Amino acid sequence: MCLGSVNEVKSRAVVKYSTAPPPTTYALLQEKTDLKLPPANWLRESTELGPVGTTILGSSSKSKPFSSFGMAYDFIDSIGNDVDVVSDSENIKKLLKIPYSKSHVSMAVHRVGRTLLLDELDIQELFMRSSQTGDWNWLKEFYQRLVDQKWQRKKKSKEQWYQRAILSKFLYYSINGNGAAEPVPAATGESTQREDEGPERDEMGPSWPAPLESSTSVSEDTSASKQESVPLENTFALGHVSSTPKEQNLTTVFNEGENSQGLKNDFVRNILWTFEDIHMLVGTNMPIFGGGRYPAVSLRLRDNNKPINVLTGIDYWLDNLMCNVPELVMCFHVNGIVQKYEMIKTEDIPDLDNSTFSTKVVKDIAQNILSFLKSNCTKEGHTYWLFKASGSDIVKLYDLTTLCEDTTEEKYQNPFTLPVAVLLYKVASNMMMKKGQNKKHYGTIRTLLLNCVKLLDQERHPQIVASANFMLSELFQLDEPQKGEDGESLPSGNSEDSYSEEEEEEELPEDSDENGSYSTSKDPSDDSKAVAIIKSVGELSVPEKYKSTHQIRPNYACPVSHDLEERCRLVLSYVLKGLKAVDGSIKKESELPAADPNTPIPLKYEDITHSAVEKEISLFLDKDEPCQEDFEHPTRSGIIPGSWQYKMKLQLFLKASRAYYVLSDAATNLMKYGRALRYIKIALQCHDAYCSVSTSLHPEVLRFHSQCLSLCGDIQLMLAQNTSNRAAYLEEYNYQTKDDQEILHSLHRESSCQELATDPEHQLSVSCKCYEAVHDLVVSGDFKEQSPEQLNQVLKRLGNIRNEVGVFYMNRAATVQTERAVNQAVSTAEQELWKKSFSCFEKGIKDFEAIGDATNTALLLCNTGRLMRICAQAHCAMGSDLKRGEFSPEEALYYNKAIDYYLKAMRSLVKREMHPAVWDSVNWELSTTYFTLATMQQDYAPLSRKAQEQIEREVTEAMMKSLKYCDLHTESARQPLYQYRAATIHHRLASMYHSCFRNQVGDEHLRKQHRGLAELHYNKAVKLFQLLRDAPCELLRTQLEQVAFAEFQMTGQSSNSAKLKTLSGALEIMTETKHAFQLIHKELLEEQRQLSDCTEDCSDPNKTEGGSSAGLNMEEVLKLINVFEPSLSFLLLHLVKLMTTTKKKSGPAEEGAFKIYKQVYSVLLRADKTTPLLTRVELILDLLDQLASRTGGRESGGQ
Repeated sequence: MCLGSVNEVKSRAVVKYSTAPPPTTYALLQEKTDLKLPPANWLRESTELGPVGTTILGSSSKSKPFSSFGMAYDFIDSIGNDVDVVSDSENIKKLLKIPYSKSHVSMAVHRVGRTLLLDELDIQELFMRSSQTGDWNWLKEFYQRLVDQKWQRKKKSKEQWYQRAILSKFLYYSINGNGAAEPVPAATGESTQREDEGPERDEMGPSWPAPLESSTSVSEDTSASKQESVPLENTFALGHVSSTPKEQNLTTVFNEGENSQGLKNDFVRNILWTFEDIHMLVGTNMPIFGGGRYPAVSLRLRDNNKPINVLTGIDYWLDNLMCNVPELVMCFHVNGIVQKYEMIKTEDIPDLDNSTFSTKVVKDIAQNILSFLKSNCTKEGHTYWLFKASGSDIVKLYDLTTLCEDTTEEKYQNPFTLPVAVLLYKVASNMMMKKGQNKKHYGTIRTLLLNCVKLLDQERHPQIVASANFMLSELFQLDEPQKGEDGESLPSGNSEDSYSEEEEEEELPEDSDENGSYSTSKDPSDDSKAVAIIKSVGELSVPEKYKSTHQIRPNYACPVSHDLEERCRLVLSYVLKGLKAVDGSIKKESELPAADPNTPIPLKYEDITHSAVEKEISLFLDKDEPCQEDFEHPTRSGIIPGSWQYKMKLQLFLKASRAYYVLSDAATNLMKYGRALRYIKIALQCHDAYCSVSTSLHPEVLRFHSQCLSLCGDIQLMLAQNTSNRAAYLEEYNYQTKDDQEILHSLHRESSCQELATDPEHQLSVSCKCYEAVHDLVVSGDFKEQSPEQLNQVLKRLGNIRNEVGVFYMNRAATVQTERAVNQAVSTAEQELWKKSFSCFEKGIKDFEAIGDATNTALLLCNTGRLMRICAQAHCAMGSDLKRGEFSPEEALYYNKAIDYYLKAMRSLVKREMHPAVWDSVNWELSTTYFTLATMQQDYAPLSRKAQEQIEREVTEAMMKSLKYCDLHTESARQPLYQYRAATIHHRLASMYHSCFRNQVGDEHLRKQHRGLAELHYNKAVKLFQLLRDAPCELLRTQLEQVAFAEFQMTGQSSNSAKLKTLSGALEIMTETKHAFQLIHKELLEEQRQLSDCTEDCSDPNKTEGGSSAGLNMEEVLKLINVFEPSLSFLLLHLVKLMTTTKKKSGPAEEGAFKIYKQVYSVLLRADKTTPLLTRVELILDLLDQLASRTGGRESGGQ
């Protein structure tokens, strides 16, 4: 409904809520009707008038001091953003009539965002109360000193009572004389009718609310929800707010009766009135009737002997504008006798005789007053007092909150403190609950909550304080940096109070003179306490005399630091304050009265199934409320399940757990594992306390708990693997902040928390148990919608930790084995370590197989193979002389098991391309195991159990399999190792066939076969050793064995030509040793250079020889040279003898060779064996050069 423009003034009224029935046609009273006589239905409740008829005499006609708060609670969506003013229509009219009226004005003003709440502040009745209770004495003294030296309660005259009585009778006559008015609910509105000069309120109105020390509390009436935009299931909506901790009575302020304190919205209509550019939420009780030319009219009674003045005209005009009533019906009487009726259009009221006024001036007055108030009532949570003394032209604005704080009395004696705090809380809660609410409003919400907490005493109002602090903690995103709406990071602000009153004061000083002509008086004897003053009410009629320069609080996201730890710490500080509020509201055992210990502590809570708590305080885990049978059993700290403390603690514990989890995760990423363990420990203790309080767990909580356990497992694993920094980690772990200690103290009220061990075995064990617990949670029925990826991740972590634990026990078993005495049998403890390790590997393999992770399956199979090799090594047989015995069956068993596991690993990988690194590793281990099995059988042959031929077959088979897995062609870091392994295998096989050839008697075919195999493997071994630069000794030894093999063949030959041919071949092999001696010579020169650079005196040549250069074994070199020289001498001597005895003169080439052989032989005979090793090697190289220098030397050797 809209009136549009009325005399160039824009006005629009929309009824937001109404309890009034549709307007009924008023009864046109006959002329000469005597209004002094009461009608039959007088003072009976009626649907048309509601309680108006009974209240019009003044029993409760006054505007209640908290009427604006009742409306604000019902239309919380509009507070702070859309509406400029919330007030009773009578207060609005009184403000707009200030320049025209000499009456006093006394109003309380409160600010929430851009909204101002205006309430009647009957200062005189307040002082009447203070004279009885002793409260507000400071304000009484201030009032008497600065405002009114002598104040006196004004009483209504008999004339005023007479006028009210006939008005009441007139209205009852006007409803068709219905004497059987049906009673209506007490929630309907009431109407007050102002007279010309706005007479003083009567003394029969409701008394002021009791001081906040009394057992009062605040709650919103949920019986009739007047606001459609706020759902009942609001998470943060305030339900019962307990006040006094002594009794914790949860009586609601909105309940009808004496405890209501006027906070109920009991207006017949709530109207959103837009007057020019001012948006007001107005409460009115004006009766509206039907009839006339319009569907709605207002009915007024006037004394025909008293003309209408300006104040009455403005009153009627504003009432009709606010209620969107287009017509006024005026009934004139003389001494109570009806004379006539007159109908006046609303737009014609300003032009009535004797009451002419300018609507534009009224508009200017409204704009100036609003600007004045908005410019000076800047602090949310403060109570401002707008005061104009009767007959005065000066309007003053005081900050009662500041004045109260300056006195010795408690600030909680301000009766507006609790309603204001609740309103701030409700506005913040409503903004938090809007789905899709942009984070840019979080700064506003935070400011509202901080101001709310600042107003309240924690002991009196623990529930609001706890809930507000929890909401403050919810404002901070712990998993991502704070971002603006455009995606850009917002600048860092004050981490504690980014929007503070102090900042406002810096932007606009209280004594600023830029807001118009009002100013703060500098006279200390008069107005030094006033925030601002309007020096003359006439200024309010000047267009745009006052302009609001105070910036309305903008919407913005919380400008907190980008540092994640700082954000978490801020969250934890709010959580701690919330926990303190909850804990402080619970009776301690020492404070309980002596009573039957079997009787539960009577905390006097209402039944949550029927109270407003269940409807209004919907906490994070409401769906996890315990069963009814558990409600009788309080928790360890005395909390009764279902109470507000119970629900709030669950939320706070969960929030703290999440904050500590984020801190732990961040510390883990920074590799601060000690700090990470401390944080995750507290996070898990928070969950433990949560479980101690709650009787059932929501799947979301279980899912988060699984994340905590997983992170704890990761941290414990990292600590177990990084033992070098254990001292630093331990120091980080033991450090605690004050907040941490106090949170832990609160946790200990609910559960006993155990410390976490710090040694590697326990850390790995805890890590494994954490992952197992996570796995149990994920596969349980509570996770009905878990994704397969989550289960795969858990199984992967579980397989990994079981591998780590298995490796830990395997390494410990290997250590025990090395420390065990040589002749001591395997101990039980060692076998237990094997079993633990094998069990972990086996479980880990199953975990990885369950998720199809072939790579990790292969790695665990490989580790299991290594464990089998350790078991094999532990079972080696030792003789009584402490020497290694024969290769035992147990060793063979475990080596074969190891081979089986390696082959399974190979089959798991299928092909090398799947994971080359793992494939190569398994390939190497398999080759090594075959090689070790073969060498152990060859070196410690079990001749007592097996025949020589069987052993040789098994050795050959194992060696060839090992050779099969030697990857000689793939270029990698392991290629030289493969080459060395293959060369060693060929050397060993050649040595074995060499031995068989020497020892074989009778079977010439077999001997010939052995000889061919020995030559084949010797040649392959030499070729492979020649590819290596760091195996000169192995190459030289192989070549010397090859020469010895030739020499042995020569002994079995009878003809000189055959012998000469064999010896020539052996000499050729000798000349090929030059490559090995060159490598040795290079190493010796390098060692000599290092020794020359050394400052120490190394005069002993033996020390030089016994040293090592780049891994070269000098003792081995010396032994080989001592074998090489006699062998070369033997070859040369026999060659010379054979060439002499045959007396074959084949030409100059043979003669030259003969001379060289004799010459080299002669030098070898005269060589000094005591000379340094380097000199001897140089001599050998020189001799080999001489043997190889003769052209055709190789050909003659071949002949």
